[in-house]
Amino acid sequence: MGESGGNTFPPARPEVEGLHAYSAPLEGRRGLLRLDFNENTVGPSPQVVEALRAIPADHIAIYPEYDGLREAVVASLQRPLQPQQVGLFNGVDAAIHAVFHAYGDRGETLLTTSPTFGYYTPCAQMQGMAIEAIPYEGEAFAFPLQAIRSALARHPRLLLICNPNNPTGTRLAPELILDLAAAAPDTLVVVDELYEAFTGDSVLPLADFAATPNLLVLRSLAKTAGLAGLRIGFAIGAAPVIDRISRVTGPYDINSFAVTAAFAALRDQAYVDAYVAEVLRARQWISGQLQSAGVRHHVDGGNYLLIWPQGGAAAVDAALRAEGILVRSMAGKPLIDGALRVSLGTVEQMQRFWRAYAAIEGLRP
Repeated sequence: MGESGGNTFPPARPEVEGLHAYSAPLEGRRGLLRLDFNENTVGPSPQVVEALRAIPADHIAIYPEYDGLREAVVASLQRPLQPQQVGLFNGVDAAIHAVFHAYGDRGETLLTTSPTFGYYTPCAQMQGMAIEAIPYEGEAFAFPLQAIRSALARHPRLLLICNPNNPTGTRLAPELILDLAAAAPDTLVVVDELYEAFTGDSVLPLADFAATPNLLVLRSLAKTAGLAGLRIGFAIGAAPVIDRISRVTGPYDINSFAVTAAFAALRDQAYVDAYVAEVLRARQWISGQLQSAGVRHHVDGGNYLLIWPQGGAAAVDAALRAEGILVRSMAGKPLIDGALRVSLGTVEQMQRFWRAYAAIEGLRP
């Protein structure tokens, strides 16, 4: 039995007792330049704000309704999908958890890459799964395609691919992902596409869920549409798979504010397109500055890049925070320990970052 303050308490499952939960330093960030969690750095569409403000007070006392939201997602994807092929979740984190809850089990294996999004590992551990994490390859962090193919021959229960990958930005062509799914029908191949809007590479335009029902795609409105604080995410796949992962969620997991915001955000694709275009301009600008200054960096997919400071990641991280700028240390991450991950915002925001970074590192801005 466990003890707390001299009192005994019922222990949790062994997997939970030994679990190191995923956590992130999310407190005290408001009012600072947030280049640490790959969020939208300017806020959602004005149409989203207007829709939220228009919610009648008495509607807060009513359980949320989801009618029409799946259809709106399908319309935004411009694919001939059915509403039952879309799952609604309290953020993509909840969708990931549901996948593991529905499909993960003791003795089964999660196949993934390393380094990648940190939440996959505790989700696998809490189900008692083994984890086979194959490192990215070389200085460009190339996708370990041959090693993944070989590992699939051992019939892992799940293959989870973040594409483009967080934090390395590694991109895998959608045709190759579809080949992996077709070659491993006993494995649920989950493609985390939270950052695909910034570089393309989505499997959805090519996916045939009738031919590869073991393929599941995750999408969010957090990174592009600016709804990270409201928690809304989607899973797209074969209807039977969507049904299974939806069975392990609560009946009202998504709050009504998130539903209202999602409808408004999906109606204003022009806002998202404009924000993505601005981020791409900012990426080109900051990449040019880093290149000219000879700063070791890596930029590929997504709305983020990696920088290796000469003054040490911890010291530069702290110095940037003192200037009101947040970035994310990659300390302890395989292959990229000593790097900082810097989210990409607007051109103006990246200019502010570069002025501060150059001063801290003694570079010519």
